[in-house]
Amino acid sequence: MPGGEKPGPRAAADALDAGAGRAGGNSRAYARFVRQTARMEAGTEAGTVAELVGQALAAVRVARGSDDRDEYGALLRRAAADGPGALRLGLELLGSHDPAERAAGCDLLGHASDRNAEVRAEAAAALVTLAERESEGCVLWSLAGAIEMTYDRRAVPVLVALAGHPDAEVRRRVAGSFAGVATGLADGPDIRTLVTLTRDRDPEVRNWATFTLGFQAEADSPAIRAALWDRVDDENADAREEGIRGLARRRDRRAVPLLAQLLGDPGGAHVLTFQAAQIIGSPELLPALLEYEPGGAWVAEAVNACDPVRRARFDAAAWALLCALDRLRPELRACVSMERFDPGLSLRLGADPGSPGYDVEALLARADGDPERAAGLVASDRPGTPGRGS
Repeated sequence: MPGGEKPGPRAAADALDAGAGRAGGNSRAYARFVRQTARMEAGTEAGTVAELVGQALAAVRVARGSDDRDEYGALLRRAAADGPGALRLGLELLGSHDPAERAAGCDLLGHASDRNAEVRAEAAAALVTLAERESEGCVLWSLAGAIEMTYDRRAVPVLVALAGHPDAEVRRRVAGSFAGVATGLADGPDIRTLVTLTRDRDPEVRNWATFTLGFQAEADSPAIRAALWDRVDDENADAREEGIRGLARRRDRRAVPLLAQLLGDPGGAHVLTFQAAQIIGSPELLPALLEYEPGGAWVAEAVNACDPVRRARFDAAAWALLCALDRLRPELRACVSMERFDPGLSLRLGADPGSPGYDVEALLARADGDPERAAGLVASDRPGTPGRGS
């Protein structure tokens, strides 16, 4: 998986150094909002938003490293807790003449949307409008990340257009921003754009695009698999790993020997490599998995999925659980299913389609491996008359 949030393009640092001047900002948009909120009672949520955003801008104007960027992000996330207040200030900042303040406005709207569903539609509309006129790379970098957090499908054409931006850091941001607004279509514009970005000249763009396509997108097609397969020989090691894991997540057997190589790395394997091994569940991976400490993250789950004996025992227990629950509470209409792109089995109840269901492995663990007891746990969670049909 690619690393954490990337800093903005070089243009961002230039804009922050040469922007509106000293901490606190002196643009008309920001000053106007501060004057408005100053008239409100001290300590109101709106005033807190303005103060926190002012501190964030002060921090980012002198930012020289990731710690400073972390402080900026933390302050904006605190401000975003007040959805309406953050929305008002974010919209004001989008109209600023200062690129740093427009970028902060985007970031604030993104965090506010992520935490407050009621502001998403208006925030998305404003970000779409800004994208039509914005030219500064640092603002577009923030806009791409922010519009994903609105979870609004109007974001897709914006991200598709930004995928052709000349600044590689903007393209990287775009490559990592499709997951929250995915169309779900194997030939959708988001998937086609990600496929194109997996061939980008910049290695980190390829890395991010391959991760999003391979391990976040829940779509499959010959074109997707071809794009992932093209990356298994990538000169960038991270992009190569993402291609292998993406194929394994689609249970493509070509990934098995390549996944074994990743597991055999003397430096250890990424946690998502173990998850990929669990999804594909191939016995050929067992020797490499058994070299790891059994209590390590994801190791036990991967071993259980790849060991034919353990897998047969687990499948039998899952079937026994289903039968026991059907005897105990037939009206629940229990069924067991496997997600196409995720590991493990899920127990779902037809009588309660809105329920998230149960992870079968975790449920059996709670019951000390006893299917009858596990069925009793489910039944006790669902009040009703045992044995009576719905």
